[in-house]
Amino acid sequence: MFEVGCDIFKHGSNDVNTPHRGRLRVAIVLGLFCIVFALFIGKTLYLGAMGGDDNRVRRTSDWNVSRADIVDRNGTDILAKNIASCDIALVPSRLADKDKERVAQLIHETLPYKYSLADAINLVNNTTRYKPLAKNISDEKCKQLRSARIDGLDVKRVQTRKYPKRRLFSHIVGFVGEDGHGLEGAERIFDDYLDENVDSLRLSLDTRIQMAFYEQLSIAMQKYDAKGAMGLLMNSRTGEMLAMVSLPDFDPENRNLDPVANHLFKPLRGVFEMGSIFKIFNTAMAMENNINKKYLINKPYPILDKNGRVAKYVTDVASFKPKTPMMSVEEIMLHSCNVGSAQIALEFPEGTQKEFFHRLHLDEKLDLEFGKTEKPLLPRKWGPVERATLSYGHGISVTPMHLLLAVNAMTNGGIYIYPTLQKRSIGAVRGERVLSPEISARLREIMFGVVEETSGKNARVPGFRIGGKTGTAEKYTAGANDKKRNQTAFVGIFPVDAPQYILLVILDEPKGIKETWNLRTAAWNAVPTAGNIMSRILPLLFE
Repeated sequence: MFEVGCDIFKHGSNDVNTPHRGRLRVAIVLGLFCIVFALFIGKTLYLGAMGGDDNRVRRTSDWNVSRADIVDRNGTDILAKNIASCDIALVPSRLADKDKERVAQLIHETLPYKYSLADAINLVNNTTRYKPLAKNISDEKCKQLRSARIDGLDVKRVQTRKYPKRRLFSHIVGFVGEDGHGLEGAERIFDDYLDENVDSLRLSLDTRIQMAFYEQLSIAMQKYDAKGAMGLLMNSRTGEMLAMVSLPDFDPENRNLDPVANHLFKPLRGVFEMGSIFKIFNTAMAMENNINKKYLINKPYPILDKNGRVAKYVTDVASFKPKTPMMSVEEIMLHSCNVGSAQIALEFPEGTQKEFFHRLHLDEKLDLEFGKTEKPLLPRKWGPVERATLSYGHGISVTPMHLLLAVNAMTNGGIYIYPTLQKRSIGAVRGERVLSPEISARLREIMFGVVEETSGKNARVPGFRIGGKTGTAEKYTAGANDKKRNQTAFVGIFPVDAPQYILLVILDEPKGIKETWNLRTAAWNAVPTAGNIMSRILPLLFE
């Protein structure tokens, strides 16, 4: 068809009756057709030579759009960004004699810290077939070298993913592989978006809040000689994560400098006994089942097995000194009494704990927007001893994220909300109804009392009504509880009347110090750490 069209264009129509003007019009149309067809063939051959589609051509010529930036919720802090640079190599065998002196001068001027002029002259006169000179040279110098257009001086344009905040967001933002695609964190989760868009990806995280968590958790680790620390802050209504810190961490730009174990994001991938924070759930179950009597709590409580024999005695810590020998359900949670909690749990109808924990997803992996959690470890059997110890958070291990979401559902009015790393607008709370608003309100009042009257006092911040609950659990090693190793935690909600935020702080194996009279329960380390964090972030959250 192409040949026929061009032939008509050249010789005209064979129809003698066709007017001259008509033949001219046909000639013009066919001429345009030939030009367009030639351009099409040329474009096709070019793309074939490049080995890719138009999108790839665009990407190789414009490094700025190859991968979008990642920014925090305010859009002012860059968390990840592609930086243009180049790698320089020399192929002496391809250099023309007339270019050698000029190339030597360019090498010296571009890399004076690495090659003297004499060194550069030796390089260009060497018989080496290929000699890498430098990597990640600035884009400005790359342009100068490329403009020289000298065969034998290879300038390869590359992109390097940079993380300006380094360790601060290492677990959350993650990192990319050599091919530029995400391997961990937001880089992996939102890989398609980052690879296909120019506009920045805006996360729900707030750099100012993250920094306060990171700073205070680092101080606490050093002060209490702790093995690790974790901190989470979530919007109680939208599920937006504003801060997520897991220490120890790593440098995403120099990952080989830190142990591989530091890459583990423990809020999702670590399972732990959470201690007395589970009394929130125990109290909620008591309220649902209309259990409201008082219990004798001033002595060890024996747990009987199915044969009526004592299988275990439940006790409280030595520092627990009840003002009265009897306590109500609310007082047992307020003063964090193990003995009373066990008695309450043994009054639940068969299967109550299993059903309640399932309702809060405490028995399954969570498949979240930003990753899957580990599966909680629950007891194999559910006898009297297990029911009693579960009431105060022993015998069950969950991830910190499981705990945060479950407590949030208990305190935000009874709605279980899944978390997100993407910024959301404030609207109606959307999620699963797991508890009545009335019971949720009663739990909040007890948690307010914990901060005002009992173990949470060091978390108070003037001018703000905060609720909370402490938890301390001994590590289980070699088939027994290790009384020298524990984990401490504090969960806080604020403002307590209508929570907008929920906070979780965890210290792994903190030590007792002189300031704490060598005591190492949550009230002495996790609580003041949470208080220091809140004193810094509350003005920012409610500015």
